[in-house]
Amino acid sequence: MSRLKPPQASLLASADDVEAQFYEALAHADLARLMAVWADDEEIVCVHPGGARLVGPAAIRASFEAIFSHGGVSSMPEQIHRLQGLGAAVHHLVETVRGARADAPPKAWVVATNVYINTAQGWRMVAHHASPGEAQPPAPAPERPSTLH
Repeated sequence: MSRLKPPQASLLASADDVEAQFYEALAHADLARLMAVWADDEEIVCVHPGGARLVGPAAIRASFEAIFSHGGVSSMPEQIHRLQGLGAAVHHLVETVRGARADAPPKAWVVATNVYINTAQGWRMVAHHASPGEAQPPAPAPERPSTLH
């Protein structure tokens, strides 16, 4: 009798690919797909708004399992600021959270930082840190010059 393994994320070519799959999995309450975007490492970390630091896949899985027991979460990443090197990327963004329905009015805005590394299996998430945001949409950050002197 063969043992079924959870689905693995396909080879992801960029941190943006991982981010898209992460938010898609959130919207569809797809725990297997959500966990597949994380790096295969015991030191991965997740902090939900107002929550404790969760370290390791088992703790992160349990937290999303509890969240998904109430349905998916439509959380749209916006105002994304990217910092990327050869093997790591950091995305700082605002999540517009609408609950289970994407067409519902926004319930909250969350400030989040997502950290990705490039592994042998492609890009994977190693940290997701979300903090409570404003009661109204935050103003976009001012544009910065592309060249610093």
